[in-house]
Amino acid sequence: MKFEEIVSNIKNKIFSPVYFLSGEQPYYIDFICNLLEEEILTEDEKGFNQTVVYGKDSNAQDIILTARQYPMMATYQVVIVKEAQDLSNIEMLNDFVANPPESSILVLCYKYKKLDKRSKLAKTLQGPKTVFFETPKLYDNEVPAWIENYCLKKGYRISPKAAMLLGFYLGTDLQKIVNEIEKLTLVVQKGQQITESHIEKHVGISKDYNVFELQNALGARDAIKATRVVMYFADNEKAGALPMVTISLYNYFAKVMRYHFATDKSRTGIAQALGVNPFFVKDYTLAATNYKPRKISEIFSILEEYDLKGKGVNNSSAPSGELLKEMIFKILN
Repeated sequence: MKFEEIVSNIKNKIFSPVYFLSGEQPYYIDFICNLLEEEILTEDEKGFNQTVVYGKDSNAQDIILTARQYPMMATYQVVIVKEAQDLSNIEMLNDFVANPPESSILVLCYKYKKLDKRSKLAKTLQGPKTVFFETPKLYDNEVPAWIENYCLKKGYRISPKAAMLLGFYLGTDLQKIVNEIEKLTLVVQKGQQITESHIEKHVGISKDYNVFELQNALGARDAIKATRVVMYFADNEKAGALPMVTISLYNYFAKVMRYHFATDKSRTGIAQALGVNPFFVKDYTLAATNYKPRKISEIFSILEEYDLKGKGVNNSSAPSGELLKEMIFKILN
């Protein structure tokens, strides 16, 4: 089942006897688990009818015994197993999952990994009495769009650049992203746009000295701006560490290379081919004008060279800040 369908059913009090929530993205697992805690039982009913355990501190036998208990003055006996991936004998739950009592709800939160699909339990969990959910894998280039959609659902708008900044510096940890957005909603009124200035002031990511400004400066062959950003990185390594910059620039120039070979050069076609917001297409158009495929191939070699130097290969003493300056100089020349 899809996340939205599961959430809708829970809010409409349509429950399943077993929920198996798995995958590498804990945000969705925690959201569904918390929603189940809120919606199944009232606060008065939870005292006798809700049990929360952790996988490493429990075992399948105790979980089954608790889940089979008849509820007291409530409709359901609820057992929530957090960190279920640490449950050593989880396969012993198979018979219970195959035929759970109508009066019980078992929630298994199996984080950061997936259950072996070849196992007997995995096959049983595909049955009609269970909700089997694997969190969708979110790739780095999908994060800005996720941020924009999340903000819209909350009643806010966010500029494409602000979404890119948050996504790049916070990664694919959605809970971390949501926490920062929640902070921003305290200082931005509903309906207003969250901007790079808000990100700088309340999240701590500089709107002028960041990897995206460096990319734009390089794409425009603006040596003065690129040098200014790199000087800032040299003095503030957390803002632009060499490994992070090399990876980011590699991905950036890979998109510029794809631009050259895209068959559909329309704004929509380029956005789809590069996997970027159409807002940024003009920047890639400019970069493609300034960097032909042969030069981009040279840049890939430069990035590889300095990535190795940053790891100590053919470099015994130069600090990362100096390596970064050299690398950017070579890219521009």
